[in-house]
Amino acid sequence: MTGVLYGVGVGPGAADLITLRAARLIAGAQVVAYPTLAGAASFARAIAADMIPAGAVEIVMDVPMSVERDPAQAAYDAGAAQIATHLDAGRDVVCLCEGDPFFYGSFMYLFARLSGRFRVEVVPGVTSITACAAVAGRPLVARNERLTVLPGPLPEAELRDRIAGAESVVIMKVGRHLGKIRAVIADLGLTDRAVYVERASLPEQVVCPLVKAPDAAPYFSMILLTKGADPWL
Repeated sequence: MTGVLYGVGVGPGAADLITLRAARLIAGAQVVAYPTLAGAASFARAIAADMIPAGAVEIVMDVPMSVERDPAQAAYDAGAAQIATHLDAGRDVVCLCEGDPFFYGSFMYLFARLSGRFRVEVVPGVTSITACAAVAGRPLVARNERLTVLPGPLPEAELRDRIAGAESVVIMKVGRHLGKIRAVIADLGLTDRAVYVERASLPEQVVCPLVKAPDAAPYFSMILLTKGADPWL
């Protein structure tokens, strides 16, 4: 019998936003895997740190910070090979993923490599989008409105077109792109409808109107922009 690979969403940052199912699997894990970014500490592991058993084997997948896809893909190849060794030996593996595994989640790359050979179960997690909306007190959509999710690194022209044609917008991965995004929103006359959130659910979270956002934003930051006319606005 081979082991089971569990892709576990650990939520946006606060440990008490981990689901009961995820917490149970982490607490009983023999092997825990998680990504790190360019040698930095793992945010996913930090969220779940108090739940990881003392004797668990830990697989660290160091993902290079690079625009090119190949270095990161090689890191996932190596991580998948280590995980497969444990699964072949009959040991379950719990892979930690920030937010939700299938929403911009790193786990999807392991799923693509291993789901054809092993049993894989995905445990959904609280997404950063819903966490940001909650701390900002900003409903995202109502009735028949549509939600558009955009990554901040998009080219300026595409970002402008997509925001202009959307009803309710979430812009993720803001980071070093904040200046560009802020300028696009201002040019569209929508600054007063935009809210900036960084590190949602953590003690150091920041929530403010976009106009008051800092000049520099961390990777874990987001902009919520609502154009709808529903009465809750």
